[in-house]
Amino acid sequence: MATFLLRRFLLGLITLAVITLIVYGLARSMPGNPLTVQLGESDPSRKLNPADQQRMLEIYGLDKPWPVGYLQWLSRVAQGDLGRSITRKQPVTQLIGERVGPTVLISGTALVLTWLLAIPLGLYASARGGHADERVIGIALYVLYSFPAFVAALFLQVIFAVWLQGTRWELPLFGMTDLPSDASWPARSLDIARHAILPVICQTYVSLAYSSRFIKANLEEVVRQDFIRTARAKGAGPWRVLIRHAFRNTLIPLVTLLGLSLPALVGGSVIIEQIFTWPGMGRLFFESIRERDYPTIMGLTFMFSLLTLAGQLLADVLYSLVDPRVSVD
Repeated sequence: MATFLLRRFLLGLITLAVITLIVYGLARSMPGNPLTVQLGESDPSRKLNPADQQRMLEIYGLDKPWPVGYLQWLSRVAQGDLGRSITRKQPVTQLIGERVGPTVLISGTALVLTWLLAIPLGLYASARGGHADERVIGIALYVLYSFPAFVAALFLQVIFAVWLQGTRWELPLFGMTDLPSDASWPARSLDIARHAILPVICQTYVSLAYSSRFIKANLEEVVRQDFIRTARAKGAGPWRVLIRHAFRNTLIPLVTLLGLSLPALVGGSVIIEQIFTWPGMGRLFFESIRERDYPTIMGLTFMFSLLTLAGQLLADVLYSLVDPRVSVD
């Protein structure tokens, strides 16, 4: 196990370096820079002379070629420093810390709801294969999976903010809460929950459709195996065969899917958070790209990449727990 973990750690470091190098190069290659973006959004009468622009570029470390800038960023990361946001004048770690909570709130809720609903749906669809109700469920899941989340978000906004306006079913469209910070925590918690309903729905239904179909497809493959026929021949009931024998042998692909869901738990959805102006990681990533805020872009990229690699490592370790035949030595 120790050798495996060391090997994966070294491979992860190389992968992380390659990912961040590519993203840094792409970010620095985008047209414009933080100064031109800020000047474009400010008063047209305010203009920096070339000397001031050069001085500002030197302050932000943008006067050097991007490979040199990447090495400087990498050296700071090795010391535990993700840099300072150019546009927000705050440490990147502080910005990320402020946005993690809102994103985990909606992404974590969506992840839990997805698995609580996907497993029973997948089991039921597999048990009722070929029946009319299973076909209806399959068509509904296929339609949901094909329906873009940002389009669903717009439809939900129209339904719950326009059509149901003034009713008890009206839901807020934007932000995380409308109450001041000094409001009582029960009232504030309820208001946050009402604001989170629509983003959670949008992040849940696509994952639900995919996960339930994934479970059903894996179960259909397992039930054709010889040990399933043996269990049936011994008199085991259909649900006992499906849950105790078939479902247990689909845990490895499910562990893979669950491990890859770890980055989404913090990464959230860029489009959904932008539509609902939810103050999370996805919206911060979108804003930092628009503002050419290179330290924030790289800080978020580093964190998302690290979580992706950690999720894959977690999945590999869990393999040996759900299936003794799999060895990580």
